[in-house]
Amino acid sequence: MSIAVIADIVGSRRLSDRDRSQATIESVIRAVDTELPVARTGMRATFADEFQAVFASLEDALAWVLLLQLALPESEQLRFGLGIGEVGTVDSASPDIADGPGWWRARDAIEEVHSLAERAVPRARTRIVGSGEEDDAMTDRIRMANAYLLARDEIVGAMSERARRLTYGRCLGRTQRALAADEGITQSAVSQLLASSGAPAILAGYAALNGGSR
Repeated sequence: MSIAVIADIVGSRRLSDRDRSQATIESVIRAVDTELPVARTGMRATFADEFQAVFASLEDALAWVLLLQLALPESEQLRFGLGIGEVGTVDSASPDIADGPGWWRARDAIEEVHSLAERAVPRARTRIVGSGEEDDAMTDRIRMANAYLLARDEIVGAMSERARRLTYGRCLGRTQRALAADEGITQSAVSQLLASSGAPAILAGYAALNGGSR
């Protein structure tokens, strides 16, 4: 099983400096890859405002995407479509043109998350689509993961940029004392901000994803 991931930039047409935003996103992607090197094919820019990556497991993909969401600055945000299925390219002469059921489903997932965000769930950022032919266990797994993602995206989307940075650091095992020093605030302030922003639920979910995939 492969997990194809397509990401697109939220509000790309409204960005004041498209080149700077692209460079920022690519820099953050490299940093996340260094901290959590689980992608089978690392995320890279493809065309227009899109990026693509491939993961070997759903847990790895969800953990990696979460870190990227937390690490991105407020001015540059991404949506993510995850497709479950085989991935490949058009042919050996066109190695950069992704093709296969995993990519088709990732595209469907991006369309679904766009629809959700435009209607009742404006902070929706992540969606998973399978083939519809999975066994009952996998079907249930996808449905529960999508329910989890709605809640996760809501919490992360409501966080301040500082709260996301702190949560990112805690996901990577950094101490509150070290994070406080980086931010120039007290450890008590770090603790209070993490608690009030919903970070404990995000951290517990991240730990569960890591434990589930390794």
